[in-house]
Amino acid sequence: MNPTTILRVITAFLFFAPLSASEKPNILFIFADDLGWKDVGYQGADFMETPRIDALAKSGMIFSNGYAPAANCQPSRACLFSGQYTPRHDVYAVNTTNRGPQEHMRMVPVPNKSGIPAKEFAMPDAMKSAGYATGMFGKWHLGGADGCNPKEQGFDVYYDSSKGGNPNASRGKVQEDPKGIFSMSEQAAKFMEENAKAKKPFFVFMSHHAIHTALQSKKETLAHFEAKVAAGAKGDPLYAACAKDLDSGVGLLLDKLDELGIAENTIVVFTSDNGGTSGSSQEPLRGNKGCYYEGGIREPFIVRWPGVTKPGTANATPVLNIDLFPTFADAAGAKIPADKILDGESLQALCRGEKLKREAIFWHFPGYLDEAVSRGRELDVRTGFRTRPVSVIRKGEWKLHLYHEEWLLDGGREKLATNNATELYHLSEDIGEHKNLANTNTAKRDELLDELLAWCKATNAKFPTVLDGVSKPRIKVKKNAN
Repeated sequence: MNPTTILRVITAFLFFAPLSASEKPNILFIFADDLGWKDVGYQGADFMETPRIDALAKSGMIFSNGYAPAANCQPSRACLFSGQYTPRHDVYAVNTTNRGPQEHMRMVPVPNKSGIPAKEFAMPDAMKSAGYATGMFGKWHLGGADGCNPKEQGFDVYYDSSKGGNPNASRGKVQEDPKGIFSMSEQAAKFMEENAKAKKPFFVFMSHHAIHTALQSKKETLAHFEAKVAAGAKGDPLYAACAKDLDSGVGLLLDKLDELGIAENTIVVFTSDNGGTSGSSQEPLRGNKGCYYEGGIREPFIVRWPGVTKPGTANATPVLNIDLFPTFADAAGAKIPADKILDGESLQALCRGEKLKREAIFWHFPGYLDEAVSRGRELDVRTGFRTRPVSVIRKGEWKLHLYHEEWLLDGGREKLATNNATELYHLSEDIGEHKNLANTNTAKRDELLDELLAWCKATNAKFPTVLDGVSKPRIKVKKNAN
């Protein structure tokens, strides 16, 4: 074998050989609940205080166009763990897609599933197969009749401070351990320490219940923000206090990495499951949690990957939490089954300053969510919908909404000029989605519409069906099932 051939063999071996346990990076993934894009300091919040999250942003890469693949809790988590868009698993909402005043629904929504089954090869399965110790701490929200528990989906350890109760029930706004932030963070820190000492790479999913209602905080944190209001500042003291305590929980974990001396070999990712609630304006973004305007789906999104991301950098490429499954698998050297569909793309290229292969990202919600949002689509807020059935595409700086009722019932493509089925926005010039360009830039509208419909076909996306005038759905709606 000549020297050139030998060199090629050695290079191939080094590139494709699996990483040893000592070479694999630890992964700490911190997932907030209902924390909006404008609810953190580094996004310009003037009343909120999130110094530890802000410091994390400075030490890593900010994705300024980071998104959730769904506008509320359960489907966002299903997309995260499966690595797939909603049409692949049919988890679209919490409990049901039939939420709101049914007399105002024009179509029968697609039935909702409550989780992804244990047989699905999910993110923690991939990490476990790559030799990682896997621990989950906090909110799961995928354990309904269609789902399973965390240990059935690849987690070695599962701890939730709620102990089977409802952590979002009102137990009083002042708590020593609000939303379980500190007890869960301490358990996660213990898990990291045990595996660091055993020299075993770990994957920690720190899934907070904060800042989902009912809001809670430590007494002294609430007092701090009440004093700010008394001094003339404007804001909700309890909302800000809950976010500040969440921030302290983030700091507890980051400090543990430093204490153990493993920060330089640990990837840290921070993001949220959906947009902020109506308790916090997301302006200049339009809307809140539950809608598919930017305020319902754009998130804080930070990646700190030592040796890969440069501190203090930002990337404007649109990314989603479905990208985290292939990203973590990429970092861990995990093998993905040949029949496993991953809709996301590893972010390692972006983190290195390169580009992704894809050109567009998508959303699909074929149902109804109750309770109107700020600057929503509803002309009459009494109808109470955060969103009606809709599909969305973002490609570059352009975003198109396709509303199913008008598309399927009011003439479709032939009546686009009058049926209000589409909304088109140029986000770099109109981040607040104020000016609908669907009837002024018809070429771009039609281009994105064609791509969106092709994606719906490729993913076998289901659309709501037409009411027959007799079998109108009468499913009992659970109030405030956020």
